[in-house]
Amino acid sequence: MRVYSARRRPRRGAESGGRAAFALVAAALLIAGTGSVTAYGADGTGSSRHDTAGDESHELMESLDAFNEPRLSPSDQVAPGAYADAWAHIKNMPVRSGGWSEVTTSPYNEDALHYRDHSASNSGGGAGHSAGRIAALATDPTHQGVVYAGAAGGGVFRSTDDGKTWTPIADRLPALSVGALAVGPDGSLWLATGEATTASDNYLGSGVYRLADPVTGTFGEGDKVGGTELDSASIHTVTFDKAAGYVFAASSHGLFRRPLSAGQDAAWTKVLAPCAGVGISGVGCGVDSHYADIANDVAVQPGSGGKKLLANVAWRSGADYNGFYYSDDAGTTWKRANPTGAINPAEIGNAAFAYAADGSRLYVSMESPKLLNKSSGSGVYSVLAGVYVSQSGNANGSFKQIATSSSLSTSGSAMKVNEIGTGYQPGSQAWYDQVIAVDPTDPNHVYLGLEEMFESRDGGATWKAIGRYWDFGMKCFSYDPAANSCDGDVMHSDQHALALSQWKGGTPEVFVGNDGGAYARPTAQTAAGWRNLNESGTLRNLQYYSVRAGKMTDGSGEAVWGGLQDNGVSLLAPKGATYQGQQLNPDGRMVSPFGGDGGDQLVNPDNGCQTVGEYVDLALQITNNCGYTASDDGSEDVITDIAPGDPGARFIAPFGADETDPNGLWVAGGQYVWGNTQTWKSTSGADWTKLYDLGAGHSATAIASRDHVTWAAWCGPCSRVDGTFGRGIATNHGGSWHQVDLPPAFPSRYVSGLTIDPSDASGRTVYAVVNGFSRHWNEGPGAGYGHVWRTTDGGATWADVSGDASDSFPDAPANAALITKGGTLVVATDLGVFTSTSAGHWARLGTNLPTSPAVYLSPSPDGSQVYVATHGRGIWRTQAP
Repeated sequence: MRVYSARRRPRRGAESGGRAAFALVAAALLIAGTGSVTAYGADGTGSSRHDTAGDESHELMESLDAFNEPRLSPSDQVAPGAYADAWAHIKNMPVRSGGWSEVTTSPYNEDALHYRDHSASNSGGGAGHSAGRIAALATDPTHQGVVYAGAAGGGVFRSTDDGKTWTPIADRLPALSVGALAVGPDGSLWLATGEATTASDNYLGSGVYRLADPVTGTFGEGDKVGGTELDSASIHTVTFDKAAGYVFAASSHGLFRRPLSAGQDAAWTKVLAPCAGVGISGVGCGVDSHYADIANDVAVQPGSGGKKLLANVAWRSGADYNGFYYSDDAGTTWKRANPTGAINPAEIGNAAFAYAADGSRLYVSMESPKLLNKSSGSGVYSVLAGVYVSQSGNANGSFKQIATSSSLSTSGSAMKVNEIGTGYQPGSQAWYDQVIAVDPTDPNHVYLGLEEMFESRDGGATWKAIGRYWDFGMKCFSYDPAANSCDGDVMHSDQHALALSQWKGGTPEVFVGNDGGAYARPTAQTAAGWRNLNESGTLRNLQYYSVRAGKMTDGSGEAVWGGLQDNGVSLLAPKGATYQGQQLNPDGRMVSPFGGDGGDQLVNPDNGCQTVGEYVDLALQITNNCGYTASDDGSEDVITDIAPGDPGARFIAPFGADETDPNGLWVAGGQYVWGNTQTWKSTSGADWTKLYDLGAGHSATAIASRDHVTWAAWCGPCSRVDGTFGRGIATNHGGSWHQVDLPPAFPSRYVSGLTIDPSDASGRTVYAVVNGFSRHWNEGPGAGYGHVWRTTDGGATWADVSGDASDSFPDAPANAALITKGGTLVVATDLGVFTSTSAGHWARLGTNLPTSPAVYLSPSPDGSQVYVATHGRGIWRTQAP
């Protein structure tokens, strides 16, 4: 979701073209785009208004770069095996005792009544309670009410009460990124790790796991199926060919198969990879190996005795091998389909398949690489080629087009031009959010998920939007709740997963997973409304970028804030807390004063209602009252734009307060290092002053300040695609700004965190943490293994303090660093949190933190605890070492 700006337009970041990058390791991203969408408001400037909402596709593409570049620089690729090597090392590391406790256990209400500032909040839009992105869903056919949800970066959750409450069942696996879930013919649950939505934060996986008793059991490493064939892959689909006795996995490395009767250790066999000549020969590739043989979907045609299969193998931005491939012998050999009718074989991109239960019809939803590659600056804002049906079920057609972006926009969608504005129509993100399913009891009843949910009950002749993007801009909408007449056909945007229950004696239901969690309704329902499965707060898979906390002035406890992927900025205030006479949290739930994407966060440790939140690209917004709108319609201004207007800020750009003078100096980084002495009195972007120019094409990646001595790390170009990767560190230590001369041994990788040692009064001791993997895995320039470096002389020399023994720092992407009140260095990584016991000696911090990527660290207001933001399992805290 994007954020509405009726009165003010938050400054938009510099437009950047999409880039191509493909990580071959589990803790890195799947795919970055080659096309980006640029949207402009009526005044010609970038805008986040509801009536000019077309910037979402661009922001997704931009966020791809922001998440890829730290993990892939300098060469934009990492060799297979990096993840497994790091995990094996971590399992043998010592553990520093101290348990982690989960903080974000309350339901998250993004529609809370008194958090409706019109320029910053999405509250009132209709999404209701939210969780994080759900990438996969499955229902248990033999146990009524049992549902499984696969979180993008948070593992698997099980519900035994039809989605009312949830329990995590995969927290101890080495990878919590979920690509697919499927219940096997014997009732076992198959989990394919490695999300495959090609988003900014898709971590690759550690293979496929099978849980024999999913109704009561939990996944462990011993449940892995096969060898290393699917490690460091993303997997979009797992499906069973019961008649032929196989299970198939459509992955970023091609299509794989293994016998259902095979032993647990039996290997997966690659059966279709056109570029590699596996399963078929004579097909050109047209792209380098990073984008080759990407299998997006596979389906078995019902009624074919398990013999007929159909696969979509395609790179979303176009490749010679893109196409539909079919097999008549259960996947042993393959032919390339030549679809006739409405589908143009030359336009095939990422596609999703759905057969009718009797195999008589084949429905296809398809993205167009041609439209994607035209989209940048062209005014083309939907990349949906269309929705099609083969009424014979034949892969060659003839296909009839049954939906287009234009026709879907007139089906009750909130994405009509006159509703949401030019620049953003249904299918704008068909490369990211696209799923289709057929009711097993009715071949004419079809569900289609794009940004919104659509339904057809007549085989695609007509469609109805049954899950709108939001209510903003609709004729029924009013900020006055008493005057708002919109129905309940709204859910969170960006649909990724569909599952239809077939419980005996139970009501058939459709379950939907999207960027905001999970929803459900009976398949027979034609009235408006959905059952929100996030309301209990037990589907706890929020994807945080940041966390900060401050004391409530009424003495009730701490207010905890955090920026989220596509779920705004969350505020958890103590139940019953008051501020300026207003009760902030009467029901104990989290609220969302800021909408859209949430980035970095700053909170006054002495006043938890004072915060600065980042939308994206250093678009900073401040509130001094927790973002609380006393009126029901949210008409008062409580959140103010104070963006400095940097031309080159990162998607998630760094900013913060000086550690010894937090109310006297703030610093922020884009192309420029910015200073702000007005701090909590800030009223506009004019309160920021340029302190230093990091250089054209350079952009800050980390920033820290103490005693008004500021350090800023930067990259530029930040990707090999843009040129030769560059990185550096600048500081005003010594009295004037200058670039630090980094030694040859300092890794040529992304510097993701800086922290100044408070025990050194001179400010000369600074730690820098480095993302990505070591040169052993990362091809290209730059020596050096370590992820943690230290200078004790103001940057004149640097030493690697990562160590080289069994208790050394793991070779895993490091994201943030913190020195605790007790003087201990703590570092967050994609594979957990680690603490230094002495120079070069490290231990895991705590034992019960889920293996979701740890991306941000901050102290509690009194420094006694450490908060960590995970990108998939919410916010946690532990006693500070």
